[in-house]
Amino acid sequence: MSGGLVALLDDVAAIARLAAASIDDIGAAAGKAGAKAIGVVVDDTAVTPRYVTGFSPERELPIIWRIALGSLRNKVVFILPAALLLSQFLPWLITPLLMLGGAYLCFEGAEKLYEAVTGHHEESAEGGGPKLSSAEHEKQMVSGAIRTDFILSAEIMAISLAEVADQPFVSRAVILVVVALLITALVYGLVGLIVKADDVGLRLARTGSSAAQAVGRALVRGMPVVMSILAAVGTAAMLWVGGHIILVGLEEFGLEGPQHALHSLAESAGHAAGALGGFVTWLVETLGSAVAGVLVGAVIVAVMHLVPRRAAH
Repeated sequence: MSGGLVALLDDVAAIARLAAASIDDIGAAAGKAGAKAIGVVVDDTAVTPRYVTGFSPERELPIIWRIALGSLRNKVVFILPAALLLSQFLPWLITPLLMLGGAYLCFEGAEKLYEAVTGHHEESAEGGGPKLSSAEHEKQMVSGAIRTDFILSAEIMAISLAEVADQPFVSRAVILVVVALLITALVYGLVGLIVKADDVGLRLARTGSSAAQAVGRALVRGMPVVMSILAAVGTAAMLWVGGHIILVGLEEFGLEGPQHALHSLAESAGHAAGALGGFVTWLVETLGSAVAGVLVGAVIVAVMHLVPRRAAH
């Protein structure tokens, strides 16, 4: 009897070790999948704070919370089931859809560059609406943020899915749920910190010690700079990630030349750099992908903006 109990305990321990290993594997795969989507994550973080601009401070965090819940609903209720069904029954569609999303990222990044160079900006859809303090306007802003998030969330989940497409169906589902939870928490946690940093700075500047007041003033002065840097990094990340997706997709469809040339150039630069070879290889590949993103995005921007304008004249 005791021998049977010991054997049973051994079996339970083995199952527990297996479960722990599976959790570790899922965590590692989720981390890898989420890391690939970093460009979209940075852009999402940079875009969201503008949806709470102009609201009273006490409404900022509730609005961010509502947007975060909408983002999680986008990922888990709508995008995740569609992605899993697609990967299970039509896996050949993943690469074309991923390239379509990559082209969208290239377009978004190139359009921001175009606006920065030309000074042309789209008129805000919210202009001329009801007062910023109204509940109806808050509802409109939250809805607009969630709609924008849907596109970015779809790209995040598509990039993540491509990284775990070889996993079993259940593991794939669990990994994507983990990615959805972690990335949503990361993005909107950072957005909350960014949005409230001004308030924290003002409070420190008014009520703290001399050292705290100095920190508070630095926060107030520094946050616009942080937002500008974040927006620039988001644009660069979109072009880099979008260009990389396009190059890899072309390679999978047999057009290996561009990706092969970039990889060879990066390897050569890395070998020439000696001790900094790994960093230089990454930097060259990243810059090359960003250039590809600019080229693809510029074509789409021209089609979407310049061609209709000429036709109107």
